[in-house]
Amino acid sequence: MKKLFTKGRIALLVIFSVLIIDQVIKIWIKTHMYWHESIRVTDWFYIYFTENNGMAFGMEIFGKLFLTTFRIVAVALIGWYLYKIIKKGFKTGYIVCVALILTGALGNIIDSVFYGVIFNESTHSQIASFMPEGGGYSTWFYGKVVDMFYFPIIDTNWPAWMPFVGGEHFIFFSPIFNFADAAISCGIIALLLFYSKYLNESYHSLDKEEKKSVNHE
Repeated sequence: MKKLFTKGRIALLVIFSVLIIDQVIKIWIKTHMYWHESIRVTDWFYIYFTENNGMAFGMEIFGKLFLTTFRIVAVALIGWYLYKIIKKGFKTGYIVCVALILTGALGNIIDSVFYGVIFNESTHSQIASFMPEGGGYSTWFYGKVVDMFYFPIIDTNWPAWMPFVGGEHFIFFSPIFNFADAAISCGIIALLLFYSKYLNESYHSLDKEEKKSVNHE
């Protein structure tokens, strides 16, 4: 029982910590920077404020309402799965990875659901304010996700002699992302690197448990 409580507490600590950090960064960016304003940290790291209607790393697929609904359903399923693996006493590292993925998705859901109502529009000439008198820039579920981390590690041109792309501008790692995206990516990468076998075993373990539950009923 003590072990179960400890794993659950670690998962909650990860969830609240990542969520708070993610939202503090986004709110600061939203209320202190103009849209597409850039702050140079190093030659390969910039704080670049942008927003997107889509999924992680600025991808835009399907409609906005569909994406927001999809995120909510995904978070509900991941939350249920996290509860199950904590209850069964799975490895702490595995639980942390799932908690990171859950929290990253939840962080972007908050933007999508609430930001359109609680902030006004960010533009090249206007910095957004929190709870503006004239209302937000959109309605519930239609908020934009705030992104800010930009790592143009290699920014150059292709050699002129290369076919098709010769002379064209090339940037290695051009996506702009946020802390929630990073949490999702780190969770997934860690699962694949360290828990791929365990992930398969956990699926079969939970599947057997569900079948036993159905049989008892």
